[in-house]
Amino acid sequence: MPYTYEYPRPSVTVDCVVFGLDEDQIKVLLIERGHPPFEDMWALPGGFVDMEEDLKTAALRELEEETGVKDLYIEQLFTFGNVGRDPRGRVISIAYYALVNLSEHPAKAASDAKNADWFPLNELPDLAFDHAKILEMALDRLNGKVRYQPIGFELLPSRFTLTQLQKLYETILGIKINKRNFRTKIMKMGLLNQLERQENVPHRPAFLYEFDKEKYKQLTKKGFSFELIPYPNIEKKKIK
Repeated sequence: MPYTYEYPRPSVTVDCVVFGLDEDQIKVLLIERGHPPFEDMWALPGGFVDMEEDLKTAALRELEEETGVKDLYIEQLFTFGNVGRDPRGRVISIAYYALVNLSEHPAKAASDAKNADWFPLNELPDLAFDHAKILEMALDRLNGKVRYQPIGFELLPSRFTLTQLQKLYETILGIKINKRNFRTKIMKMGLLNQLERQENVPHRPAFLYEFDKEKYKQLTKKGFSFELIPYPNIEKKKIK
């Protein structure tokens, strides 16, 4: 016979913040809610945790059920438990976040959502619940992550130019980075393998690169310092 507590127990949910790179824009994956509360409003993918599943499994399940996106590596972000954050009652949510190559993960509304789509960070609709707060924290985490772990393996195509890699960092950090400083720093890490030059481009062909997967994994585990120097008189802009 299961033990019965004498005091009320809160419900537990999971929410997923999934970032994807689309050319020069960072986008976030949202779903349009198909039922109350906040019916017809946009929100982060997520839902209630089943009694027999762990949190990460629940997050991946809800993500696939609502958007069709699956097979992601997700990291736990934070726990959100303010009283009144959910009109249905006392609900605590554990948020996760992920970085993906958007082209490899098209969004399609599945059984638990009316719609699903990728939104540029500067064109976000009003979000349900406290999801604006969750997204803001995820952006802060992403901004900090690029300074101590390599970013790009999940977001860029398998073969890319140094200009594409630099643009990714500039987009996330909201700054203009000195080209020479960036390339000197990134090449000293031994993180990239140089390939052939581009073909059939209307400009001088640049070299293509790929990440050294083993070196990438090593740096991801132990971390590094990647403080980049912006151009003088360029004020850092916060990603909205």
